[in-house]
Amino acid sequence: MKEGKAIIFSAPSGSGKSTIINYLLRQNLNLHFSISATSRAPRGTEKDGVEYFFMSPEDFRRKIDNGEFLEYEEVYKDKFYGTLKAQVESMLAKGDNVIFDVDVVGGCNIKHYFGSRALSVFIQPPSVDELRRRLVQRATDAPEVIESRLAKARFELGYADRFDVVIINDDLEKAEAEALEKIKSFLG
Repeated sequence: MKEGKAIIFSAPSGSGKSTIINYLLRQNLNLHFSISATSRAPRGTEKDGVEYFFMSPEDFRRKIDNGEFLEYEEVYKDKFYGTLKAQVESMLAKGDNVIFDVDVVGGCNIKHYFGSRALSVFIQPPSVDELRRRLVQRATDAPEVIESRLAKARFELGYADRFDVVIINDDLEKAEAEALEKIKSFLG
């Protein structure tokens, strides 16, 4: 059986990354979403192994010490998020292609780990002003949260040239078509 490949997506918040990933998951490419691990408690109806792999901060730290993560981040004190190597490796071994939705540092780490078995894709907004407009229009964040997201976006945009492919999302249908073409080509 042919081993699967890894497709990594990173982008500033509001770039359209999740929308593009959801589009790709419907395109019959044998793509399976990588489920992240977290040390935070489940919210609402979240289930272990579906939205996240939930674990205690102690278990998370033990797995870090054992080198069990492709990438991880402590977002707040004792609130970790990361990608488990074993989960991804088992999906790839079954011939599944795995798609990741991660921050730019995580994306670079996963690309480094998988090398040519991975395609890293950066979704870029047309401009920071357009990003601001999208985040305001979304109406899910307070103004100070939007400003914090924009500051993070400026940092993340500096990583674009470290990715295999940069897609500027100034037209969603065009960006989806470009992503589909690049991924089909990569998967062979």
